[in-house]
Amino acid sequence: MSNKYAQFIKMLRTERNFSQSELAIKLGMSRPSYIAIEQGKKEITLSEAEKISEIFGVSLREMESGISANYKKYKQMILSYIRNAGSKKDGCITKTKLAKLLYLADFAWFYNHLESMSGMQYRKIQYGPVPDSYFRAIDELFEDGQIKITPTEDGAILISQTRNGAKIALSEINEEEEKLIKSISKKWKGRNTKEIVTFTHNQLPYAVCLDNEIIPYELITQENPEDVY
Repeated sequence: MSNKYAQFIKMLRTERNFSQSELAIKLGMSRPSYIAIEQGKKEITLSEAEKISEIFGVSLREMESGISANYKKYKQMILSYIRNAGSKKDGCITKTKLAKLLYLADFAWFYNHLESMSGMQYRKIQYGPVPDSYFRAIDELFEDGQIKITPTEDGAILISQTRNGAKIALSEINEEEEKLIKSISKKWKGRNTKEIVTFTHNQLPYAVCLDNEIIPYELITQENPEDVY
């Protein structure tokens, strides 16, 4: 295993505030064995790589490339969208619509800068493109008391910001990124979930990929500017 690979795993651990002992337990190994992995002295097996992938919500492709998504920033993007795209009446947004708005921000940013805003890897699933870690991020924000989750009678999940969430400074998002999020929010505010699902499904990146496949960011560059978001 390369040093780059070892450093990537260490970075994931420190970003999520896991101790070496905690992660070793989750992986079912001794602390010395885990330390050897971080130091690049011990190869990891495929099953261990899959466990690490599941724990941190990253794909094996990300681990192999050593490219880390900014998970903290992604969670702040979620809060930013709730603040900007939530209903004027109750501040709520459906969980599905929120996922699509995050996708539009990442791929629109790539369209103009050739890099995504968060670095997340989006997968083609039935209801649209979404990172594997989206559901984990929502759960963590709920557990931390930053968002409220409300199921509806028709099966939708509404998400809104709590007072604690409103206090969070969006320090990872720069002014230009926030401007894009607000622009996307303005376009889609007041439009229902079905409309944005249809829009993202018709975009080239989603349309040409196979089910459950990671969607290459590069595909968005073939869209017309008016169809990016």
